[in-house]
Amino acid sequence: MADPVAKSRTTYAAPALERGFDILELLATAPAGLTITEIAQQLGRSMSEVFRVTIVMERRGWLRKDAQSDQYSVSYWMLDVAYRATPAQSLATVAAPIMQSLASATNQSCHLVVRAEARGLVIQRNENIGPAGFAMRAGAVIDLVTSCSGHVLLAFSDDTQRDAVLAALPAKSAAACRALAPHLATVRERGYEMSPSARASGVTDISVPIFGFGGAIAAALTVPYLEMIDGSQRTDVDQTRQMLMTAGDAISTALGASPTAGRAE
Repeated sequence: MADPVAKSRTTYAAPALERGFDILELLATAPAGLTITEIAQQLGRSMSEVFRVTIVMERRGWLRKDAQSDQYSVSYWMLDVAYRATPAQSLATVAAPIMQSLASATNQSCHLVVRAEARGLVIQRNENIGPAGFAMRAGAVIDLVTSCSGHVLLAFSDDTQRDAVLAALPAKSAAACRALAPHLATVRERGYEMSPSARASGVTDISVPIFGFGGAIAAALTVPYLEMIDGSQRTDVDQTRQMLMTAGDAISTALGASPTAGRAE
């Protein structure tokens, strides 16, 4: 007896849609992007087949084209759609209760930053419960080169991801990013970044990596540690760092990351 599922798949085949999925899956393995010629070669498709689908996907915002290299890459729109379409599995949804517990235990705010091409983007935040504090707003754009969160995102990215960032940065910022290499190696080895805030006096930023399924970095979890002078301090900066690292591990585990994800060799 014929398999009804297989029959259904044959009857309702959509070649153009399948090519679109093939292109997305291929580009997901090439963050720096590929040209239409390279996509066609790697998929074993004709140029005309790939060209038509790619142009439509670019027009709809799923792909972006680099005007200088003609390389296509997956746009941030895909993450936006995925974020809205799968709330139960989204990074922010998984992180929210853990971040809330962290903010309550430390009386410090915390926020979650993802890489959006050559910038960081705050997608989630939890404010401290006290009458005063310091917090980043959701939607804020972060400089990867100068920020604590950015250093973590860069330190735990692979070479291909860093090359994509460098390619998208202005020449001066790209040079500064390259000069960070020794420091980023230190961040990766110790597993966190901690530095005076580039935005506010009296604030020490502490940031740890969040890993997704497969071990790739998904985000940076950051506490802008504000030292209180009114006796309301619950934890000192080192205690807060330890609690932040524990929270980061908990979020990574909830996302399906291995316990050894991101560990220095």
